[in-house]
Amino acid sequence: MSFFSKIVDRIFHHDKAERAAPAPQAAPAATAPPATPAATAPVPAPGPVDVEAVLVSMAEIEGGGGNWRTSIVDLLKLLKLDSSLDARKGLADELGVHAGEPGSAEQNIALHKAVMRKLAENGGQVPESLYR
Repeated sequence: MSFFSKIVDRIFHHDKAERAAPAPQAAPAATAPPATPAATAPVPAPGPVDVEAVLVSMAEIEGGGGNWRTSIVDLLKLLKLDSSLDARKGLADELGVHAGEPGSAEQNIALHKAVMRKLAENGGQVPESLYR
């Protein structure tokens, strides 16, 4: 799986774990009615994913999320992905980002914008302010 695919998975399918986790039961398991397949199947999200809303929600859950709107390092940390220089170099190669020296502010800014632009190209709703 490519590094960008991991980013897409974390954002576009962020709620899979919540839907897959069993809901807490107030009554003992013996008295609960059996779940039907339709009740336990994940419901697909209607329409495109609002990337900004997902990231804002994740940041609230994590207690801030740093400066994920402009920092590739903070964005990757929020997504619980590797934010090391080597990981960012690989992501830059994958997305064809060659601005500045690896790890420089110039490259990190260009990489963040490239990720946001690529999310938009892949069906995410991303405000232009995050990639222009």
